[in-house]
Amino acid sequence: MSKIVFLTGAAIVGAAMLAPPVLAQGTPQTITLMKVDPQTLATGLRVSKVLGATVVNEANEKVGTIDDLIVTPKQNVPYAVLSVGGFLGMGTRLVVVPYDTMKVGDKNMVLPGATKDSLKMLPEFNYAK
Repeated sequence: MSKIVFLTGAAIVGAAMLAPPVLAQGTPQTITLMKVDPQTLATGLRVSKVLGATVVNEANEKVGTIDDLIVTPKQNVPYAVLSVGGFLGMGTRLVVVPYDTMKVGDKNMVLPGATKDSLKMLPEFNYAK
């Protein structure tokens, strides 16, 4: 009996080794890679450091904080979701500005020309559900 089990197992393994390889069907994927300079990239900001950062104007007046960053599928520019107004998290509203309109300050992000009132005038942003 054990001889039959052994021969059956050997036959299954042998058949599997002789079978042609299974190849994926469909169109081949192409990926375009670009060279990135790691030294230059290392001087950038990590998202974890940007989230929660204070946003000030040129007069160093606080106008909001960065609540989130959004990258859309069709545009290359990320957007910053800013939390503006309110006190201790109550009454705040979210607005969106292109991330590239801000500049990196010493310990915060600078949004030139921004005031609390001008940001409150922007349309309110709500996350899609």
